[in-house]
Amino acid sequence: MPRPPSFDREEIIARARDLFWRQGWAGTSMKDLERELGLKPGSFYAAFGSKDALFALTLERYAEAGEAALAAHAAALSPLEALKAHLRSFARPDRPARACMLVKTLLEGAGREAALAAKADALLDRMEARFATLFAEAQAAGEIAAHHDPARLARRYQADITGLRASAERSRVDAAELAEEMAADLDALR
Repeated sequence: MPRPPSFDREEIIARARDLFWRQGWAGTSMKDLERELGLKPGSFYAAFGSKDALFALTLERYAEAGEAALAAHAAALSPLEALKAHLRSFARPDRPARACMLVKTLLEGAGREAALAAKADALLDRMEARFATLFAEAQAAGEIAAHHDPARLARRYQADITGLRASAERSRVDAAELAEEMAADLDALR
């Protein structure tokens, strides 16, 4: 009977996510993974199957964390305030990387790692749908005007987040100030 793994699978996935987030799929070698995760090749392949499989799993966990953060804002705040709080959360400097891991994967994987790029694209669609739901709820609550299309707002909001997060990678950009400007733009939807 195989021996059970002697490591915390979720903690290993989180460490792999942070490494992939910083370095990308192509920039992360198996040696990098072995060193970062403290796993020998046999244990790695037994636990995750392949680098691609682990990367796909880290993308899913990354998206789930984003959805959970948005849900926490939505549970504590009105829909529009939740969207504004979500924007502001990307100005924090305590992340392994500032740019979105899904967008980085979409760009890196185009043409070379099509399956991973398609997964990232599907996860971005899933998040955009969550944004659209919040915009519709904000509209129903009278926080934004009735003439706005929640799906279009969600698409623009996601593009704004992508831009904010990419800009936050630049040392001379004040991400908090930029997030506040974007939050003010949401207020103008009333």
